[in-house]
Amino acid sequence: MNERTTALVTGANKGIGYEIAAGLGALGWGVGVGARDDRRREAAVEKLRAAGVDAFGVPLDVTDDASTTAAARLVEERAGRLDVLVNNAAVAGGTPQEPTLVDPDTVRTVVETNVIGVIRVTNAMMPLLRRSASPRIVNMSSSVGSLARQSGADAERTAGPVAVAYSPSKTFLNAVTLQYARELSGTGILINAACPGYVATDLNGFRGVRTPAQGAAIAITLATLPDDGPTGRFFDDAGVVPW
Repeated sequence: MNERTTALVTGANKGIGYEIAAGLGALGWGVGVGARDDRRREAAVEKLRAAGVDAFGVPLDVTDDASTTAAARLVEERAGRLDVLVNNAAVAGGTPQEPTLVDPDTVRTVVETNVIGVIRVTNAMMPLLRRSASPRIVNMSSSVGSLARQSGADAERTAGPVAVAYSPSKTFLNAVTLQYARELSGTGILINAACPGYVATDLNGFRGVRTPAQGAAIAITLATLPDDGPTGRFFDDAGVVPW
């Protein structure tokens, strides 16, 4: 079994996911670059390797059972275990997302990637995570999934525009994170949700005000928690985010 710490980051070929992979790789870890697009995945791996990261490509479509199973097999063959899983892959779903205008298929597509995809990947990787001495799972959420912020007086500023597919998918993901934390209590597997802030990525048409590297920082913090660190919590750079 490889003694080097190994992480897998989904949706890691660009944006926040790429910067998470770069940050974990800078720690001397082996990092699996999970992505479904072959060309972009391999370009990201080459760029990371050029920067000195022990990166390897992991073909991965989080919406596909066979792809996820094959990804777990690849990680096992490469490292024998998985120490850190960062569930970063997500889609915004496009417009319109006003509740009275949305196509239900838009909601279905977003939830399939942002929620069910996380469950699918996490469960596929769980046997490998259980082999780790200090396993960590980070689910990349968003403050737009905070019901406290969505229901506040200043919701447009604190929780973004009305978006009945994307925002509730992150609320759903937060709830899923809590359920995993409850089930895994006492196992040593720490699982938390992370908000990267309003980062300029193609998911929001690069309208964000933070860089992908800034957005990646909280994920790296949660991926490197000590054994007595928190689990079943929701964090951004400033601390705990209200549910």
